[in-house]
Amino acid sequence: MIQVQNLQFSYTKQPFIENMCFDVQNGEIFGFLGPSGAGKSTLQKILTGLLTTYRGSVLLNGTEVKHHDNSFYENIGVDFEFPSHYEKLTARDNLRFFASLYKQHQSIDPLLESVGLLPDADKKVSDFSKGMKSRLNFIKALLHNPSLLFLDEPTSGLDPSNAKRMKDIILQEKAKGKTILLTTHNMYDATELCDRVAFIVDGKLRALDTPRNLIMSKGASKVRYTYALDSREKEAKIPLNHTGDDKVLQKLIRENRLLTIHSSEPTLNDIFVELTGKRLQ
Repeated sequence: MIQVQNLQFSYTKQPFIENMCFDVQNGEIFGFLGPSGAGKSTLQKILTGLLTTYRGSVLLNGTEVKHHDNSFYENIGVDFEFPSHYEKLTARDNLRFFASLYKQHQSIDPLLESVGLLPDADKKVSDFSKGMKSRLNFIKALLHNPSLLFLDEPTSGLDPSNAKRMKDIILQEKAKGKTILLTTHNMYDATELCDRVAFIVDGKLRALDTPRNLIMSKGASKVRYTYALDSREKEAKIPLNHTGDDKVLQKLIRENRLLTIHSSEPTLNDIFVELTGKRLQ
């Protein structure tokens, strides 16, 4: 679906995105993961045809993005991090207007219902909360049933219930065969949703793999346990694959003296710090 070769872009004389190469397969959820200012949103603007002064090649479904025509936007949907609505119009009227820009579109009410906004469909958007505007912006990207979705921090500012609702819809869109590019600094969203993630720092691609492979290739799972010794609680931790060598742990298990035990593995944030020296959040 997407092929990027030797991509370079600069806002000034200094390069901002340097020699970036990657591809995205049909039906894949591909995540761009990095801290604020890393180049994620700029990359999204290039891929969606908003910035065309790049060097290198950016192909979407075989079309060089800088040479696209208006039909290009019939096949992509974009949910920018900051909502763009006509605030004096209602939610339903906003969707009706944006739907009119496309050759075909889905029914509006089921989309509103899917994100819990149907009861508020006839309220002016100016009366919406930040989270409501975010959810409206999300379904605006789905209006014309595009085959390729660009989602920029889709769960930002949402409560856990609505964030889960949004993630469920994203997975439903993937199940329909959609290709989805997720731009985020939220390691939990990336781990839960993405088939593959790309680590981006300072306009450069630092790593690209599945979340599971990145986690397991850079750090072993650990076991942490606690036990009582001389009326005090003691804690110990060991690599998961060395539990059979830990004589203290084996003795505690035989004597049924463990207070707590649990395993843990590195998070994407841990791996990101290890590879780049920077934190996602």
